[in-house]
Amino acid sequence: MVLVSGPTNLADPAGVKVVRVETAREMLEAVREALPADIAIFAAAVADWRVASEASEKIKKGAKASPRLELVENPDILKTIAAERPGRRPALVIGFAAETQKVTEYASAKRKAKGADWIVANDVSPETGIMGGDRNTVHLVTADGIESWPELDKAEVARRLVARAAEWLAEHTAFT
Repeated sequence: MVLVSGPTNLADPAGVKVVRVETAREMLEAVREALPADIAIFAAAVADWRVASEASEKIKKGAKASPRLELVENPDILKTIAAERPGRRPALVIGFAAETQKVTEYASAKRKAKGADWIVANDVSPETGIMGGDRNTVHLVTADGIESWPELDKAEVARRLVARAAEWLAEHTAFT
């Protein structure tokens, strides 16, 4: 089992190989290096954009004009891995969708657009208290429909997701 992780203060999980990255491009490369895999869960909130070019030294105040920042898109890690060729693409690709409105509608569209098998969607609008909180209410969006889960602590959401994915894998994959 491999965990590709951006910067965090959390302890490494026991028995898991942890690969630390700092950029979206590093994350995509590390995920590709971890393939093939049976299940891939993409829970990271990777920035959609990055600065097109990095300064080689500090940009000082007092210049004649404010610096101009040109942005370019970061790689879409979920979509890239979901589109991998057979034998490299995980049997089950799971993404996440943090939405503030039309949660299941947008998550369903995201699942199709990204080529993911499942999307775990939740409402992160300020009134939910989800961001920074320890509880969550999610909707598992699959090709078969939407399964809404009750409010749970985030660790229980993770346990249920992994159990559900393991059940799916046992039902849909022939182990030799």
